[in-house]
Amino acid sequence: MSFQFQPSTLVRDVTLRDGLQLTKVAPSTEAKIDLIRQLIRLGVPELEIGSLARPDLVPTLADSLDVVRGLTEDELDRSWLWVATPRHVEKAIDAGAKNFQYCLSASDSHNKANIGRPTEDSIAAMPAAIEKVKSVGGRIQLTLATSFTCPFEGYVSEDRIIEIANDPRTDGADDIVICDTLGQAVPTQVSRLIARVVGETPARRVVYHGHDTWGLGVANTLAAISAGAAMVDGSLGGLGGCPFAPGASGNTSTEDILFATRPEWLTPESLGEIVRTTEKLLSDLGEPNRTKTAQGARSTANAFEWVIADSAS
Repeated sequence: MSFQFQPSTLVRDVTLRDGLQLTKVAPSTEAKIDLIRQLIRLGVPELEIGSLARPDLVPTLADSLDVVRGLTEDELDRSWLWVATPRHVEKAIDAGAKNFQYCLSASDSHNKANIGRPTEDSIAAMPAAIEKVKSVGGRIQLTLATSFTCPFEGYVSEDRIIEIANDPRTDGADDIVICDTLGQAVPTQVSRLIARVVGETPARRVVYHGHDTWGLGVANTLAAISAGAAMVDGSLGGLGGCPFAPGASGNTSTEDILFATRPEWLTPESLGEIVRTTEKLLSDLGEPNRTKTAQGARSTANAFEWVIADSAS
């Protein structure tokens, strides 16, 4: 028997942006494009494919615009690019990008470390970014890093998140992304904040982006879904972390989120292909595989349909 748990919730894979931020090596541009096509073929509905962060600071993402140029219109419709300034948006539009994550941190200290300016300056520049995106018929997300805790300031007030979400300068954002940048939140915090964003801020899609630093990545993701998040982020094998947030570890594993939520497009066969894809990618990168789903899929409990058929070989 096959169970469908959360068929309406979209899972976005962020391997090619957040996942690669701390790796010592990166796939080639061609390999990144191949991975995007593989995940789309398997059913992953949306992906994060790169960033316009300074290439000297995040060299593994330096070819992000080349990745954009290598994709088809249909593929670009499902792909998101990290930006932090209106100038980033201009450059990405010129390359063909359609969907943008306009990122700022709720805490000033992290915004200065991550983007090089106070949070207020990032908010003040957002209307220009929104205007540029809308002029080409694109989509833009208000992405709030350090929505729960900051590596420099500690806890971040929920009211701070609600304040930014309700700031008229963020009007026009199609979605709002609530980020547990350090993976320090617990499910009750996630549920409460997501519910407040859903109930107290302008109507738009709410996205949850979590990390698994304290082992609560999947629990927090499920809490976000229950509270009204319409999309959740994960990376293959739990790869990732923020280079400007000491203590941040990998993202919540895409495979673990998929196994927990069972979207309608997911089958044991497609999950098995995703597990194999992750194993090859992480082997090529020399990175550990943190997903529990891969361990389960490679078990010898062959009566369970989600175990990979060749696990004993």
